[in-house]
Amino acid sequence: MGLVNAALLPPLSDVLAMLLSMLRRSQVQEAIAVTAGEVALAFVIAMPIGAGIGVLAAESDYFGQIFRPMLFYVFSIPKSIFLPMFILVFGIGFEQKVAYAAFSTVFIVIMSAAAAVESVKADHVLVARSYGATRTQVLTRVYVPSMLPFLLEALRISMIFNFTGVMIAEMYASRSGIGQLIASWGENFQMPQLFAGVVLLAAAAIGFNETVRWLEARCSAWRT
Repeated sequence: MGLVNAALLPPLSDVLAMLLSMLRRSQVQEAIAVTAGEVALAFVIAMPIGAGIGVLAAESDYFGQIFRPMLFYVFSIPKSIFLPMFILVFGIGFEQKVAYAAFSTVFIVIMSAAAAVESVKADHVLVARSYGATRTQVLTRVYVPSMLPFLLEALRISMIFNFTGVMIAEMYASRSGIGQLIASWGENFQMPQLFAGVVLLAAAAIGFNETVRWLEARCSAWRT
């Protein structure tokens, strides 16, 4: 609308044109591939570890009373303050970004998994056991259907933390990845490229978020 200097806030048409141009460049394609690999691997690492600890904390009173206060304490601390430690241990590379993103994600997975286990109604478990259901049947026919909507919500939220962790690691200290490119564009005052990168990341995050929300809606009837 011309209210802001175009050098600071380029028109949306210029940003979208730059985005289409960027997507054809091999450098940007390689950066997207690197970031996608980091996000996927960190997620694959964080999900089973976090889910296992969360279920154990919810099912075992002894384990929960010991470790829950520690988990809440670490969860409340901004994870960005730990990034220099990961750089010192892993260096500046793929391993550092994956490790930091998994660390940033695992705590939200733990909390969500514990809440999912606690959401299962005790009456449902009691009725299943009264009819002679085995441990496996209770798990697959009571726990999993009851927990699935919560687990999908945990999947959506944890991916946000995972994606944010990778972006922070790439923008803070990295030689590759879309986050490193965005940081470079910002430092060099390349505003069309910067906003095009932001639009690209926003589109990817919204697409994943809405897909999981659709799955949540499909599974919400299972809560009953």
